Amino acid sequence: MTGVDIGAAAQLACLLEVSAPKPGNVSAGVSFGDTTYEDFLASAAAIGEPLGLAGSRPLGATIQLAVRATRRWTSTNTNLGIILLLAPLARAASLLVRTEARAIEPAALRASLTKVLAESTVDDARAAYEAIRLASPGGLGSADAQDVADEPTVTLLEAMRLAEGRDGIAREYATGFRATFEIGVPALVAARQAGLDWNNAIVQTFLTLLATCADTHIIRRASRALAEDVTRQARDALHRGGVRSVDGREAVDRLSASVRSERNLPNPGTTADITAAAIFVVLLAGGWQSRNGGSDAAPR
Repeated sequence: MTGVDIGAAAQLACLLEVSAPKPGNVSAGVSFGDTTYEDFLASAAAIGEPLGLAGSRPLGATIQLAVRATRRWTSTNTNLGIILLLAPLARAASLLVRTEARAIEPAALRASLTKVLAESTVDDARAAYEAIRLASPGGLGSADAQDVADEPTVTLLEAMRLAEGRDGIAREYATGFRATFEIGVPALVAARQAGLDWNNAIVQTFLTLLATCADTHIIRRASRALAEDVTRQARDALHRGGVRSVDGREAVDRLSASVRSERNLPNPGTTADITAAAIFVVLLAGGWQSRNGGSDAAPR
């Protein structure tokens, strides 16, 4: 696997994620007032080169370049969370390309990721902060320590640890991408091995992640009560079978209707970002080559 392959896998992960009809998110045929499906397609294309070269530059620089590349194609924040997750994964994958011929096992990728995160620097944090300010995500708020509006004095990993209680992306950094590797990847592999197509497998994975933890994007933009209600509905949809049953699909439709909002406040955007990270991991493990996700993509 080469850097070009890693970049292509990142692009494909983004394309697959946005194309799946996940409740409360932009997808094929579903747009927000300020953001369209086509904006996400352009964003997916834009990040291929920066992430494909993640092994040749510091982590923060990759994050910054990917956000800048996205901004050349879109005027709104379409993929900041995805970039923050995929950049360290891409760098971790690049460190393994000499030892993994065709696919990168999730266990090996996570071990490499742990090293990448541990080696992050204050400069990485500074570049990431600049990228976050450039992307201008909605509902960001402020923090008492290491606020993104200020100059960081700690490493990127340390900054994320300070924010993990209020942000799901930061929690992934602080936990070695626990939700990605321990919930998202197994759910996606199981769905594909059960014969679900990519769209349905991704929706099922998204529901599994959403049912596990309240979405911090909803908490920041709306309220914890609303986020917890969305999680409860996702859990109910899964209990009824999710996309695998008529009853489950009806519950998914009810969830989709309940999160429609003129201002898109109930948008489970953080869950969607983690879903994209899980897809990326499965693709790096060879999940695209197999019609059912492939046993090689299963975590070990």
